[in-house]
Amino acid sequence: MNRKLLGPVGRVECIVMRLALLLSFGIFSASSVFAGPTEELRPTMDAVVAVLVDPDLRGEERRSQRRTVLMELAASRFDFEEMSKRVLGKVWRQISDEEKDHFVGIFTQLLENAYLGKIENYSGEEIRFVDERVKENRAVVSTLFEHQGQDIPIHYVMLLKEGRWLVYDINIEGVSFVNNYRQQFTSILRREKFAGLVSQIEKKNRLNAVGGEVQ
Repeated sequence: MNRKLLGPVGRVECIVMRLALLLSFGIFSASSVFAGPTEELRPTMDAVVAVLVDPDLRGEERRSQRRTVLMELAASRFDFEEMSKRVLGKVWRQISDEEKDHFVGIFTQLLENAYLGKIENYSGEEIRFVDERVKENRAVVSTLFEHQGQDIPIHYVMLLKEGRWLVYDINIEGVSFVNNYRQQFTSILRREKFAGLVSQIEKKNRLNAVGGEVQ
């Protein structure tokens, strides 16, 4: 398998992805206040920061415990099922409920392996909220992240479900997180069908679990 396959957006710098994911968990400037979906990002801010700076959760020996807590917080802000549905496209409608549940689980694990290491390196950079657009049950919260003297636009696409605004996509400099994975998965699905995609993701997750790399 190609090493870049099933990986993060190639042209976006790791530091940008790290802060994008942090912001999705609710870390943002205290001076940035909007009603609605932006406010929905606030509740997990203190908890995530506390985990990242807690000396009892630092170090490689605490990695598993730290990431368990971070993923619990992520689950409160991300809609992993909606993300899974969108990256699979029409295939989502063709698979069974059991296959859907299994895919959500392994795709969530793939994201955990790809991005939590970047989140753990957060060093307090400032992010500014600049806009919020809401249309019925969908919203886009727009931010600017200042990196090396440049403002990088990061947009959080959210869906209102059961009274809560949840993130299901992140757009960085015009690159959609969901679209990036959907393009990769579509290529695999054409060659190897759904079972082949599941097999590749499971292999990637196993290798990450033991610190290996896909060749």
